[in-house]
Amino acid sequence: MTRSTLRIGAGAGFSGDRIEPALDLIEHGDLDYLAFECLAERTIGLAQAARAADPQAGFDPLLETRMRRALPLAAPRGVRIVTNMGAANTLGAARKVTEIARELGLSGYRTAAVTGDDVLDLVLAGDYPLIDRPGTSRDLGDAIVSANAYLGAQGIVMALSQGADTVITGRVCDPALFLGPLAHELGWSFDDHAMMGQGTVIGHLLECAGQVCGGYFADPGVKDVPDLARLGFPYADVTRDGVAVLGKLAGSGGRIDAATVKEQLLYEILDPAAYLQADVSADFRHVRIEQTGPDRVRVSGGTGAPAPDKLKVSIAYHDGYVGEGQISYAGPGAAARGRLAIEIIRERLRIIGARVEELRCDLIGMDAVDRRGAGGDPAEVRVRIAGRASCVQAATAIGAEVEALYTNGPMGGGGVTRSVRQVLAVASTLIARELVAPRVHLEIA
Repeated sequence: MTRSTLRIGAGAGFSGDRIEPALDLIEHGDLDYLAFECLAERTIGLAQAARAADPQAGFDPLLETRMRRALPLAAPRGVRIVTNMGAANTLGAARKVTEIARELGLSGYRTAAVTGDDVLDLVLAGDYPLIDRPGTSRDLGDAIVSANAYLGAQGIVMALSQGADTVITGRVCDPALFLGPLAHELGWSFDDHAMMGQGTVIGHLLECAGQVCGGYFADPGVKDVPDLARLGFPYADVTRDGVAVLGKLAGSGGRIDAATVKEQLLYEILDPAAYLQADVSADFRHVRIEQTGPDRVRVSGGTGAPAPDKLKVSIAYHDGYVGEGQISYAGPGAAARGRLAIEIIRERLRIIGARVEELRCDLIGMDAVDRRGAGGDPAEVRVRIAGRASCVQAATAIGAEVEALYTNGPMGGGGVTRSVRQVLAVASTLIARELVAPRVHLEIA
């Protein structure tokens, strides 16, 4: 039986997001659903590395913390949870949630894992053109760590239809975490491209959580946002015809108005006429945004066309090492001493024969972001030197040479930090959607 309205909230906009606003929504928001969106582009590759070190790992490191705090509030209120915190180990994540539910005495709690996004074997066996750089997947060779297709909302709908209280996915399109519950509860067909498009608009507005409430929007004196330290997360009241009204809890920090919603609507959108998703090619051109009251915004008018024939796949691969060193200079002539330090490091790396393929040298606060360079003579600068190398020894040499500036460089250097890390890069390709199908695995506490 379908319902006429649904209230769905946003519980996280990235892996390290705060938990308090999500708990407030569960406890005081009269929600039907809460979605935790926690996967970035490289997250699954990093999770695969974690799983290689520990077969029980590979899901979001905050999954256990979030669920131990969320389930005691959500279960008695009937709030269902949808999340992509499964990352590289969705089945392991579902087992962990079931274990937590048993410990909390939530007998019969049903947790579903949606799998099917892992297409590593397909990619390794084929030769797929890359869409964001020259070459093909085969060119990446043994450096490939993971390959995951962006699934849509169908697996989530399947899991909810089986009675899941929590649904855990790996890689899905971010708006699908919200579109799945909307389609399931409001009776939307995946062939109804208008509803799929409008549902994608709603999901896109909610997926970054605090952003639509003024987080990342704030610019003091230009776009002021009240009480950011207590920023609330948004929810949407959605009717069967797809009209949504966004809101946040009374008394929570932040603001929701036409300006914050418009900024989020445009976030990460390339072509507003064709925002390509696994479920639909969404069309944002006719979206209407109307403020209906304090922290209340009505959103309508999204539509769409049939989904693309192919699904995007993110391929994570090892891409050498980055070595970094930083040092600070302060007082008169700080910028000049910082520039001299950079000259020294460039020459030292040449003298010792360090094979650094890319080298970036910045004076933080002067030219690290704005490469036009700042005028005047600052009271202090932070020198940052970072380079990419194919071997760890060359990457290590960068930080070592920066540290040597303590007694071999300009006067007054201090606060040296140095690091080396392996680079996990991401490339993208496309595969035929018929090669990928979601599967649901149900765990019961």
